[in-house]
Amino acid sequence: MKMMEIKNLFKIFGDNPERGLKLLNEGYSKAEVLEEANLTIGVNDVSFDINSQEIFVIMGLSGSGKSTLLRCLNRLNEPTAGEIKLEGENLLELDQEELRQLRRDKFGMVFQNFALFPHKTVLENAEFGLEVQQTDKSKREIKAREALEKVGLAGWEDQYPEQLSGGMQQRVGLARALAVDPDILLMDEPFSALDPLIKKEMQDKLLELYYQLDKTIIFITHDLDEALKLGDRIAIMNDGEVVQLGTPEEILTNAKNDYVREFVQDVNRSRILTAEDIMTEPVELVYEQDGPHTALHKMRRNQISSIFAVKDKRKLRGIVKIEDVVTAINQGEEDLSALIKEVPTVGPEENIDELFAQMANLDIPLPVLDEQGRLLGILIKSNVLANLAGKRV
Repeated sequence: MKMMEIKNLFKIFGDNPERGLKLLNEGYSKAEVLEEANLTIGVNDVSFDINSQEIFVIMGLSGSGKSTLLRCLNRLNEPTAGEIKLEGENLLELDQEELRQLRRDKFGMVFQNFALFPHKTVLENAEFGLEVQQTDKSKREIKAREALEKVGLAGWEDQYPEQLSGGMQQRVGLARALAVDPDILLMDEPFSALDPLIKKEMQDKLLELYYQLDKTIIFITHDLDEALKLGDRIAIMNDGEVVQLGTPEEILTNAKNDYVREFVQDVNRSRILTAEDIMTEPVELVYEQDGPHTALHKMRRNQISSIFAVKDKRKLRGIVKIEDVVTAINQGEEDLSALIKEVPTVGPEENIDELFAQMANLDIPLPVLDEQGRLLGILIKSNVLANLAGKRV
């Protein structure tokens, strides 16, 4: 379901932005508009939808327009032209009072610089949004404490921001946003000021909260690894325009232009790809009715040295190796079941980076199973290596 719809959105800074629109429509570039009219194009004809309960990442380098775009979505930056709909309601048609009410009720915002009040305790900072909403004192304390517990700060309520680490201060900012129970969290490079270990910890905490809560998250970052880790979909911006929008897999494997290709060329793909992304269909299987001779025939026909055995609805029984089958046939054995051996398995969502060690010690493909034990596909070393190198096999 669509949470937000953004259509032909522009934000132009300077006097007479309408002239900037006219120049853009005539084919002028961002640089040419600046030179001709002394106008800065912040957002240039951007259109996309944001789905309910997804993490939608907007990323780009400094000056790309990503933070300007975020602030247009709740009209902290007033758009020059276009349309922003929230659950079907056009936000550009709201008057200032309606807009203030919408910001209070629908949006929570987490900033890069934490934006905490140094003279307020952790609890008081977490209560601030509820105070703006004029929530009763006892109720807002309960909600703030619940939010602090969600972000792992129970017991720190009476401390002050200066007594906390950067990561803990950002948790307070996140708790403050969560306390008002918004439908949408707007997060403007919230982890960029943190050191790498704390940054990873905060990313993991955000994902944990995302899976627990029914929230839509719009997340701004300049870090592609962060975007790929967090985003259900990613919009990559350059010079105020969205130059590509897609899933992490689509961004990695199908860059639309040189700008995006430069972004993804140095990405550690093993941290992004899952078993499901690069598994392949086994060329052949053996079934309960098959015997050693059938298994040998299938392996020789397909030039493979092992074959997976399944029963009804592709539930995995194990693996059969060609040397065991040959030995059994030479000894006159007719029962294939005795030759089936257990094999390590993985789930479709497991990260390739975490499977390297396991795969390195195997001389057989690694089967990928669903929760019912059904064989979805297999991981083959050569395919994994080719995908990590950015190639398709």
